[in-house]
Amino acid sequence: MRIVPDSNDTRDGLKLTDRATLSLLSTLEEGEPVTQRSLASSIGVALGLTNSLLKRAIKKGLVKVQEAPAKRYAYYVTPKGFSEKSQLVADYLSSSLNFFRKARDQYSDIYSQALANGHRQVLLYGTGELAEIAVLSAIDSGIELKAIVHVGRNLETFSGLPVAGSLDTDLLSTADAIVITSSETPQADYDALRQHLPDDRIYAVSLLHISRNSAENEGGGT
Repeated sequence: MRIVPDSNDTRDGLKLTDRATLSLLSTLEEGEPVTQRSLASSIGVALGLTNSLLKRAIKKGLVKVQEAPAKRYAYYVTPKGFSEKSQLVADYLSSSLNFFRKARDQYSDIYSQALANGHRQVLLYGTGELAEIAVLSAIDSGIELKAIVHVGRNLETFSGLPVAGSLDTDLLSTADAIVITSSETPQADYDALRQHLPDDRIYAVSLLHISRNSAENEGGGT
């Protein structure tokens, strides 16, 4: 399990430290000798955070450590550690399910708004987990998904839809509106889309926390 933290905030309902601890315990459960640097690379966090996580796990009795050859250490997950891991997995699955339900409901609401505005043929913007949820939410919604746009990505299809690697006039002419499904840089993607479409043809769910005034603020507007 590889976790790449974005910040000290939460994602999928788990705190950064909980997600990193889950990844740490999953990586160490084989009991193979490792260096902290290789461990940091395996779980996808900084070396300093790895050191802190190990100290915390050892202090809580989740992990035991023994010296090994070549300046390595063998870390062992204790029974208490396995119990902690099981609880973290349960929390992760529960929060992930809650995230799925929340995202699905928000995309369903977005589609209802689009239809009310006369926007039936829709493009999605961004591949990934949110795009998959948006595709599922479109089933029986009355919305017709035309394609997914992911600028610079070399994919033919995603979730059964054709993928366009650029946003051009011909593609935009096939749809009434576009729905943002990118989770990495949603604000930047929204600001870029405004160069091609009016605001009332761009839809985004609230969980992406997009500000519709960011472009004006950056340019000194009010």
